Amino acid sequence: MSGQSPDSGPGFLYPFLDATEHDSATLLADLARSAREKAAESVTLRRTTLDDNAGLIAGAAAELGRRFDSGGRLFTFGNGGSSTDATTLATLFARPPAGDPHPAWSLTTDQAVLTALGNDVGFDLVFARQLIARARPGDIAVAMSTSGNSADLTVALREARQRGLYTIGFAGYDGGAFAHSPDVDTCFVVRSQSVHRIQEAQALLGYELWLAVQHHSRQEYAEGSEVR
Repeated sequence: MSGQSPDSGPGFLYPFLDATEHDSATLLADLARSAREKAAESVTLRRTTLDDNAGLIAGAAAELGRRFDSGGRLFTFGNGGSSTDATTLATLFARPPAGDPHPAWSLTTDQAVLTALGNDVGFDLVFARQLIARARPGDIAVAMSTSGNSADLTVALREARQRGLYTIGFAGYDGGAFAHSPDVDTCFVVRSQSVHRIQEAQALLGYELWLAVQHHSRQEYAEGSEVR
């Protein structure tokens, strides 16, 4: 493609695609090696990310548990692939495979709302305006991003914080703007330069957060039963 740097094409991620070798066995071996290397890289990153964020997960889960117990609701949002991850996270809380459901919605799923807001007030406000209409003090806002810098997400987090929501940011690289923002109560950072690896690790972080909230809910129920 015109203007494409040597490091931006598919060959940068998958060198075997640019190979001049025509032997199918060699090409298949290169493909298998590439898959193994990426799988190993992903496993290592996910393990270190969970270790690095263990304390943050526990603290955030306790806060989410308290807010859910008091009638709080969860709102998630993101762009591109992160919008899909945000929807997956909201669905995990709202319709879990086991345990207690919690009220959770993704702000990325209604095409009519997104396109209307993008057209009428600007794309930077597509999530903030939804929070203005739906959120209340005691709720939770979760922004998912690989860069941590997207303007529509930072604007929404600022609006959420001003409205008394507990705010969580998922980011990659060095955390971007999320990592140092006063509008982000908790920031989970996946320290990688690969968008693919970042999103894989973020998916696991989201699952671990949900699992920790479920544990908190069971613990609170057990303690309440003992008091009675």
